[in-house]
Amino acid sequence: MKKNLIVTAVAALAASFAGAANAQSSVTLYGLVDAGFTYVNNVQAPESADHFKNSSFGMTSGNVQMSRWGVRGKEDLGGGMKAIFTLENGFNVSNGSSIGSGFSRQAFVGLSTGGGTVTLGHQTDSVVDYLGPLSATGTWGGTYFAHPGNLDNLNGDAFRENNSVKFQSANYAGFSFSGLYGFSNAAGSFAANRAYSIGAGYANGGLKLGAAYMQANGINTSAGLNAAPGAIIGGPVSVPNQESAVFDDRQRTFGAGASYSVGAATFGAIWTQTRQNDNVPGSGSNIVNNYEVNGRYALTPALALGAAYTFTNAKFAQGDGDSTRVRFHQFGLQTDYALSKRTDIYAEGVVQIASGLPEGEYPNAGINGVVSGLSSSSRQVVVSTGIRHRF
Repeated sequence: MKKNLIVTAVAALAASFAGAANAQSSVTLYGLVDAGFTYVNNVQAPESADHFKNSSFGMTSGNVQMSRWGVRGKEDLGGGMKAIFTLENGFNVSNGSSIGSGFSRQAFVGLSTGGGTVTLGHQTDSVVDYLGPLSATGTWGGTYFAHPGNLDNLNGDAFRENNSVKFQSANYAGFSFSGLYGFSNAAGSFAANRAYSIGAGYANGGLKLGAAYMQANGINTSAGLNAAPGAIIGGPVSVPNQESAVFDDRQRTFGAGASYSVGAATFGAIWTQTRQNDNVPGSGSNIVNNYEVNGRYALTPALALGAAYTFTNAKFAQGDGDSTRVRFHQFGLQTDYALSKRTDIYAEGVVQIASGLPEGEYPNAGINGVVSGLSSSSRQVVVSTGIRHRF
């Protein structure tokens, strides 16, 4: 009898410790799968001249958000401190292939306290964190609603910072701020290939405000992100109306924005400027200004309509030391219907019109996320519909 009582007591004590351990730490598998059909006009045929106007229709992945999966975890260390981590990778649901190697979307570990969170690894900068949530592409609009060239990276899909340490403050009566520094990890070239950013925001009721700045050095040089462990990951950027790839010595992006929600409606406005120095060595800088207004209205708890307009005023440096000034008008509409809390279906259309070159010439339009690349003319239309599931 006494032995049975002892065994029972030990088992109960072990169970209590196991319960406490489970309560103090957790690991969660999460993800998102987005697939559908997309029509694109003015597609350049592989063997054609620029003026050939073809169209394409097919199955596509990541029409609103890139499909991804990941794991995140936390452990309660006591005294209000927690250890946290996130590992995340993207994939193409159309063919099952991975987008990037390893955990190319996010990979970081850190500590969280009541005053804020410090993380180390491969992660987003302050522009993505504070300006993205005020834009259409960073919230409900997604991939095709990104600004021309997606140089400001508001949806976070163009690049992340490598080798970075990041601090995100807690919320102080609606105010918050963050800072990030990405190390070059290059011997003898501490500043040659680094990145840093700062940002701040305010939220009170339906009002949200944000401002941020990001600078990256040597992001596409031969000693940069593709050949060495630089601060930013990504490839040469396809810029509308620019024949060569972008090889920046330095890129700076900054901006500010606001959004306001009242009842079932949300309205937003945002401005960003991206400056790229020496995109073609010795040629000068690209300067791209984006001015966006957006709005979304929930007709019912399940059905929502969204619209966004972006005016882009850009100066692209050319190899001969001259520059080209181009303007873009981009219009987007989306309707989204929630089948459940995790699954929704959507239909959307984006139109982009480019202008600004001398008579007889045209700049190429280029809606972000179009697999076929830039348009064969100054106009491009994308119509997409699909299903998205979160888990």
